[in-house]
Amino acid sequence: MLQQIVSHTPAYVWVILAVLVYRGIMASKDRDMAFGKLLIIPAIMLLLSLQDLAGKFGLGGLTLAAWGGAVAVTAVCMWKFGADRLSAGSQAGSVLVRGSWIPLATMMAIFFTKYAASVLLAMQPQARHDTLFVAALCALFGIFNGIFLGRLARDATTWAALRGQAPRQAAAAP
Repeated sequence: MLQQIVSHTPAYVWVILAVLVYRGIMASKDRDMAFGKLLIIPAIMLLLSLQDLAGKFGLGGLTLAAWGGAVAVTAVCMWKFGADRLSAGSQAGSVLVRGSWIPLATMMAIFFTKYAASVLLAMQPQARHDTLFVAALCALFGIFNGIFLGRLARDATTWAALRGQAPRQAAAAP
């Protein structure tokens, strides 16, 4: 059965997985970048989650309530209790972002949750009318999106504090 599931998966799904793994590995390394680039992955993950929920369940009351509530709670927790990962960049307008495996883990969690839900709904279409299943899946996507959005909110707070600082000096070559 697993072989049939994998063999019936469209090729573009594996391309998306490869891109997400690549982006996640890149996020694990310290990098100097413009602050605006930090918006890309959270925005893409947000759009992918909403697109998936809209396609599976519609964006009605239960879907948005479960998803939105989980986004809000998780984002506030990540913003309030998350670690600072930014410092002044090497150029004006840039930041040094400390690497983290959290983006890769979160992107993989979104991908595999989305994949598993799609397989389950293909095999048991009636599940899309199960209130508990819908609420749990929407809340899970909300938690994933809340992680990204909460980290971004914390980064924005840090960025606001860093804006007045001079760029860091590159390490002198030996």
